[in-house]
Amino acid sequence: MASLSLSFTSMSLRPRELSSGNGNYGNILRKKPFSVSVAANSPAPPEKPEIELEFIGPKAESDGSYPLETAKEISGEKLLRNIMLDNKIELYATYGKVMNCGGGGSCGTCIVEIIDGKDLLNERTNTELRYLKKKPESWRLACQTIVGNKENSGKVVVQRIPQWKK
Repeated sequence: MASLSLSFTSMSLRPRELSSGNGNYGNILRKKPFSVSVAANSPAPPEKPEIELEFIGPKAESDGSYPLETAKEISGEKLLRNIMLDNKIELYATYGKVMNCGGGGSCGTCIVEIIDGKDLLNERTNTELRYLKKKPESWRLACQTIVGNKENSGKVVVQRIPQWKK
């Protein structure tokens, strides 16, 4: 239980001079300090649902395993592109590093593949439908993909730069 202490100043509207009967009305207001202690029993704010993300590297290492990076974000608050950039997770292939549109959805260089957790993402946008018309349903543009919907939680597995898998 938290304790809160507040201080107030009271003001009397009865002139001090009227009480004494001297007729001097120069100082009408009188301030008298007092304090109040209040016990607050407020619960902690509810935690927002989180989405766990795993990012699989585009190329296998010498032992045949793929590098894996992870991140956590509050559901429904960020685009996949921003999550990857904020966590310094490689998003673009060589050409995309130089020629990307900055998240405007006009270049198609931020393609990722959703391996698991597709139901935790928004539906494909019109921009994605146009750019990814002949691509697998699991491919998304990171700049158009919202992670979560503010209510759901879970895990999303993302293959970075899926076109390198071929």
